[in-house]
Parts: sequence; structure tokens; C-alpha cells
Amino acid sequence: MSKTNQDRREFLKTGAAGLTAIALFGNVKGSMANIVDGDPYPELVEVTIPQLQAKMRSGELTARRLTEMYLERIKHIDVKTLSVLEINPDALTIADGLDKERKKGKIRGPLHGIPVLIKDNIDTADKMLTTAGSLALIDAPKPKRDAFVAEKLRKAGAVIMGKTNLSEWANFRGNPRGNRGTSGWSGRGGQTNSPYFLDQNPCGSSSGSGVSISANLAAAAVGTETNGSIICPANTNGVVGIKPTVGLFSRSGIIPISHTQDTAGPMTRT
Repeated sequence: MSKTNQDRREFLKTGAAGLTAIALFGNVKGSMANIVDGDPYPELVEVTIPQLQAKMRSGELTARRLTEMYLERIKHIDVKTLSVLEINPDALTIADGLDKERKKGKIRGPLHGIPVLIKDNIDTADKMLTTAGSLALIDAPKPKRDAFVAEKLRKAGAVIMGKTNLSEWANFRGNPRGNRGTSGWSGRGGQTNSPYFLDQNPCGSSSGSGVSISANLAAAAVGTETNGSIICPANTNGVVGIKPTVGLFSRSGIIPISHTQDTAGPMTRT
């Protein structure tokens, strides 16, 4: 790596960390409020999936330990960002199983043991709910099978750690919030907040996925987009999001808005 790239990375790391600390631990006037005891596991800030895989190959990390670390960050940081709607109660059990596979020499691929979050309009056939952020679906029957995207993530060895908040019904609402619509609000999860500026609109219905990655609460997340719901929160919260070509892969198990525009897509730090 060149000296220029190193300098740039250090600038991004320290600049992002400083802005995030101001937003997370201070109010808009700059005074400190509700400070937690430091930043849990700062070594996870801006870490990449290849770097995490290298640590697991060397034995420095396990999938279980990595999942525990991200869960701890969610516990301490997401009280302010409100990006994670629900934690998968089986996340550590899933991580344990993937660690056993690794010990036996079975590596499913680059996502093996990597904790990820998915938007709460994507079906999972597990103990988590799929509600699109709406209280109306809290008592609905749980999906009998994973969405195509969730199924592929599991087969790839990802640890689906939880569901992210969103604009309720992926913003498929009439006159949201009295014509003063803001992104990232749902009846079930409340208002998702940008980790850089807690009082600013986090943008897009996949705001929970974008904010969770911006705050380094998981290694990657999945959002969905009809019209800007991946790209906008990625841009606003300083991460990378891609809306794949519509129809490139199955959208089964995703609560729909438009069959001509909807698709799921990845969101990550880089």
C-alpha cells in the first residue's frame, strides 16, 4: 500500500471516528450527554470482510467471538441510532456451527462466519419477525421459508444477526407523518438516526441497513430499493450501496411495492 493510500485511510478513520463520537456521545450544542464507557471494540471500525476472514483463518477471531463483538456494539451504540430492529436469538448458535465447519476445513466462501443484518421486509423462517416495521404484522404468521436472499446468505455461511429498521412498509404509505415525511421511521422501531448527525434525516427506506453499517454494527447489510432506498442512505451515511439490475435475482420473500422497480442489494463500508 502506498504512503498516500495509508494517509488517506488514516484521515478517513480518524475523521469518521471523531464525527461519529461527537454525534453519538454529544448533543447538538456540543456538550456531552449519556456517554458510554468508550467505543466498544474500536478495532471493528472500518474493518473489511477480507480482513475479518484473515483474522478467522489465523485463529485470532472466531465467528462466535466476532458476532459477540458486534452484538456488544449494537447494545451500546444503537440506543442512539436505532437502526437494528431485532436481534436473532440464534445468532451465536449459528456462529458456533460455522466455527465447527471451519475447524473441519469446510469454508463455504468469503462470507463464512461474517455477521450481517437484513432489512425487516425480507422473510426469514426463524425466530425473528418480518413486519416491514409495521405493528400490524407483529402477530402475523411467521414465514415458512427464507426469502431467496436470506437463503443464499445462509448457504454462503453468513450469520444473519438481526433485522434493521426502515421507513415503515418501505415508505409505501400515503402522506407519511402529516406530509412531513422523514426516512427511517416505523411504528415498530421508531426513528432511525444518522450516526454522524443524530437529528438529521438518514435517507431512504433502507436507512436502518445504511446506518448500521455506518456505525460499524455489522460487517455488511442488505437493503431493498424501489426508488433510491439503497443509494440514498448509503450516500447520506457514508457507506457503499448497490442497487442490482431489477430481476437479476429472485425477489421472493420480500414484501413488495413495485414489480418493475423493487430489488434487494448490499450495503457495506467499502
